[in-house]
Amino acid sequence: MPEYVPTIGLEIHAELKTQTKMFCDSLNNPDEEKPNVNICPVCVGHPGTLPVANKKAIEQVIRMGYALNCEIAKESKFDRKNYFYPDLPKGYQISQYDMPFCGEGYLELPDSKTRIGIERIHLEEDAGRLVHDKAGKHSFVDFNRAGVPLMELVTHPDLHNSHDIRLFAEELRRTLRYLGASDADMEKGQMRVEVNISLAKEGASELGTKVEMKNLNSFRVVEGAVAYEIERQTELLNDGVRVVQETRGWDENKKRTFSQRSKEEAHDYRYFPEPDLPLLIIDKEHGFDTEELKKSLPELPSAKRERLGNTHTLSPAFVELFVEEPRVADFYEEVAKSVSGEHAQELAANYLLNTLRSYMQEEGASIEELSISPAEFASFITLVTEGTVSSTNARAILKEMFVTGKDPGTIIEQGDFAQVSDEGELENFVAEVVAEYTGPVEEYKKGKTQVLQFLVGQIMAKTKGKANPKVVQEMLEKELRN
Repeated sequence: MPEYVPTIGLEIHAELKTQTKMFCDSLNNPDEEKPNVNICPVCVGHPGTLPVANKKAIEQVIRMGYALNCEIAKESKFDRKNYFYPDLPKGYQISQYDMPFCGEGYLELPDSKTRIGIERIHLEEDAGRLVHDKAGKHSFVDFNRAGVPLMELVTHPDLHNSHDIRLFAEELRRTLRYLGASDADMEKGQMRVEVNISLAKEGASELGTKVEMKNLNSFRVVEGAVAYEIERQTELLNDGVRVVQETRGWDENKKRTFSQRSKEEAHDYRYFPEPDLPLLIIDKEHGFDTEELKKSLPELPSAKRERLGNTHTLSPAFVELFVEEPRVADFYEEVAKSVSGEHAQELAANYLLNTLRSYMQEEGASIEELSISPAEFASFITLVTEGTVSSTNARAILKEMFVTGKDPGTIIEQGDFAQVSDEGELENFVAEVVAEYTGPVEEYKKGKTQVLQFLVGQIMAKTKGKANPKVVQEMLEKELRN
C-alpha cells in the first residue's frame, strides 16, 4: 500500500473581549442567559442602519499580530461576505477579504520550536446562535452573539499530525489570554477550530483534495476528528475512491466525521468592499499608534517558558503549569525572591502547585482571592526547609493558613506543630517502639533493613507527626546496632 502524508491547515476563530460589539454599542456579554437582550437595530440588520467599527477590537487584532510575528498592514478595509443562514440577520457578514489587518507571521510549537506559518489574521462579526428544542421540532434564534468581534487566524498548511495541531491551538489560546484579547473558552464557543486536511502520496508534487472540518469545540475533539479523517481518507484512496471536497462535522457519540455540505469557494460568497465603512489607514496620524500597541505586549508564553526554565530550579512539568497560569507564576516568583537554595525553590513550587492549589480548587478560589501573601508562603517554605515542621504537619499548617489567613508562626505556636528534633525528647518514643515491635526489630538485625521505615512510621504516629524523621532514623539505627 502507498504511504499517504497528511497536509493540514487551520482556521481558528476567537471572540474578542470588548465592552461593546464590533459595529454597534450593544453590550458584548458572553455570559448573558436571556436571549435577544443585547441587540439593537444595527446588529440585527434593520434597513437604514450604519455600522461603526470598534477601535478596541482592531487594536486587539493588531497586538495579536505583533505577538505572532506578523506583518501589520498599513491599510485595511472591511468587506461583505454574502450568504444566508437563519442566525445571520443581515444576510451577509461584515468580514475582511483581501486586505486583512495582519499578514505573514508564525507561532513556534512549545516542544519542538517548529514554526507554523500564519497566513493572515483578520477581523469580522460573529453570527447569532440557534437553540433547538429537545423534540427537535423547533429552532429559536438568539441574536445576543450577533455582531460580537470575531478574530480569525488562518495558518499555512504546515501541520501534519493531530499532536502538533493540539500544541498549536493550546499555545494560541495561551497567547490570547496573556494579551487579554479573549477568554477563548471553547466550551462557551469563544474559540472554535476548523481543520483543512488533505492526503497525498509521499513525495507527490500536488496536494490531495481538501476536506474541511468546522467548529471543533475542544482540543480532544480536534485530535479525534483529525485522526479519524486521516484514517477515512487513507481507506478511500487505498480503495481507489476519489475524496470529495466538502465540509464535514464531528459526531461525538459515534466518534466519526459526517458530511454536511459541499465546500464553498471564495467566489461563492460574492465578496465586495463594505460600502458603509471607510478604508482604514493604520498609523498614528489616523488613530492607531502601532508602536505603543507593540510596547504594550506582556511577556508572552514562549518567553515566560524560557525564562522560568533558565532562572528557577523547576521541573519542565512545573514550568508548563506556571506558563498555563501566569497569575500563579507571578505569586511563585514573589515567593522565590524570599527563599534560598535550589531545594527551597522546587519545594515552594511543589507546595503551591500541588497542595495549596488543591485547597483552592476544592473551594473554587482563585490566586487573586488567596488570603496568604507571598511573604507568608515563603515563611512557611523556610520553616519546612529548616526542619522546624515535619512534612506531615506542613500540610495541616498550610491548610490552616488557607482557611484562616493566619501566618505560619502563629499557627505553629497555637497548634503545637513544631517539629521535635531533640534526642532527649524522642528517646522514650524510640525505646517504646523497639520494645513493642520485637518482630520487625529482629528482622532488621538479620539484614532486612527496609523494615526501618516501618519503625520510623510508628514513632511518627506516636508523636503525631511532630518528630523529625531524619533524627528518628539515626536514633533507631544507633539503638538497633547495640
